Amino acid sequence: MSDSDMRLVIVGAGGRMGQALIRAVHAMAGVQVFAAVARTGSPFVGKDAGEVAGLGPIGVSITSEPLEAFAHAEGVLDFTTPATTVEFAGLAAQARIVHVVGTTGCSQEDDEKIKAAARHARVVKSGNMSLGVNLLSVLTEQAARALGPQDWDIEVLEMHHKRKVDAPSGTALLLGEAAARGRGIELATNSVRVRDGHTGPRPSGTIGFATLRGGSVIGEHSVLIAGEGETVTLSHSATDRSIFARGAVHAALWARDRKPGFYSMLDVLGLN
Repeated sequence: MSDSDMRLVIVGAGGRMGQALIRAVHAMAGVQVFAAVARTGSPFVGKDAGEVAGLGPIGVSITSEPLEAFAHAEGVLDFTTPATTVEFAGLAAQARIVHVVGTTGCSQEDDEKIKAAARHARVVKSGNMSLGVNLLSVLTEQAARALGPQDWDIEVLEMHHKRKVDAPSGTALLLGEAAARGRGIELATNSVRVRDGHTGPRPSGTIGFATLRGGSVIGEHSVLIAGEGETVTLSHSATDRSIFARGAVHAALWARDRKPGFYSMLDVLGLN
């Protein structure tokens, strides 16, 4: 650990992603686990963050009070819940630090509050922090632009573990937005999320979503572009949560010297 290492706060430290973030930060050069935060009443409060993450003691006790941690840190890694993320966005703005947001399921109102906080914080928000998924989104946009809506239909298929609470996944929506950009349309008014009963023929130009849940699947995503007599499939499979954790750390390091603003992983990876 060096004095020049970026001081990072891990929030949601007791969860699966929180533990993965602790392990990733501990293993990567240029960063340190400065503080770890869990919700009030969590059984992990007071425990060593390294022990909770399976590393052994690292000398950082998990707290339920984020204010002081944010005030002395340089960045926060946040894969929590929409309401909690909005709260943390305000604290990050007050502290004028980096806020990396991997939280999914945010409403339009939530996103507006997070973007407002980006006037003072450096916010990097993405439905998925992995390099592979963000490359997939670029390919999806290009394919949707090249293969027009009159002859080609787009469907986004995703599967996650049975504990995931939001659907479609943030990654599926990220891919849907990429397809919509390629087509020059708004996803909100051109997406089909549910099919049940007598639906009639598929409306031309829409972007469909199919959601599967079960077992311990970390993340499977496919974009199917179906034409007459042929189908193009672009897909990504996540086998370890560490890909998201490492991506979040890279995002924090990238944003460290940036001006306040709202960024995506495409900015971090130079793909925008």
